[in-house]
Amino acid sequence: MKSEELHVVIGTGPLGMAVMEQLDAQGKHVRMVNRSGTADAPNHIKVVKGDATDEGSFSQACHGATIIYNCTKAPYTEWPEKFPPIMDGIIKAATQEGAKVVYADNLYMYGYSKDSLAEEMPNATTGRKGITRAKMADQLLDAHHKGLIRATIGRAPDFYGPRVLDSALGERVFGAALSDKPAEVLGDIDTPHAYIYIRDFAKGLVRLGEHKEALGQIWHIPFSDVLTTRQMINNIYRLVEHEPKFRIAPKLFVSVLSLFNANMREIKEMLYLFEEPFLVDTSKYEKVFGRDVTPHEVAIKETMEWFKHHQR
Repeated sequence: MKSEELHVVIGTGPLGMAVMEQLDAQGKHVRMVNRSGTADAPNHIKVVKGDATDEGSFSQACHGATIIYNCTKAPYTEWPEKFPPIMDGIIKAATQEGAKVVYADNLYMYGYSKDSLAEEMPNATTGRKGITRAKMADQLLDAHHKGLIRATIGRAPDFYGPRVLDSALGERVFGAALSDKPAEVLGDIDTPHAYIYIRDFAKGLVRLGEHKEALGQIWHIPFSDVLTTRQMINNIYRLVEHEPKFRIAPKLFVSVLSLFNANMREIKEMLYLFEEPFLVDTSKYEKVFGRDVTPHEVAIKETMEWFKHHQR
């Protein structure tokens, strides 16, 4: 039996689809929203057209929402211009509907730290993408504390999994392993780096939406054991019985390309995440909601099965 609550997922990218699947598996009534009104979703899931920067269309798309999940994407080179207006539109829609907002966030706002990233750390980044993320989180929590909406933020490190193509462990690794080609990677692949399975991220976001204790706070969602990037890629290649191989872009190469390529400039800004240990403290979430994570071995197998059937 379907729940009477309406769960509206904004964004039909990999994370939005993973959140939809989690909600659908729980028998929730789900509506998905994107700017085209079409998506590769199951037939029983309604996908509607709505642009968060167009109040009229977006208000209609979110009508009746109980919980709104912000899983939106924007071109990597256009975050400062595109993301804050989207958050503003989601806040307005949630205010109008009396809906809770669950925001899927990353960890860019903290900047470099030699310690594990924890929720109480200040926003110390100097990069424009991290500053943008900090601004969006502040927008949302400010609206919560003013009593306009009820909101919570779930943050996670780099994710991998079904549908995840453009990420550190995306098509350039899983697709390469299937084709027995070198994985294309950045930074020091022998330093520990936290990665989260996208279905665990989605599961954590849904759980935050279920509990009033989550409201008004930031939560780091748990993930499986922290390995090095080399260890992760070795496990991926061995699953398809290929010898691991790597093509590592030198820092100087990234710097030179960034002079001419906008996407590479954005990558250069975030390169520090892959040059030093990238560790995340999830103890706050675990104390309240527990630690329900998928072992990397299982997550890698499920991801590889998806790539086998969907490789570009």
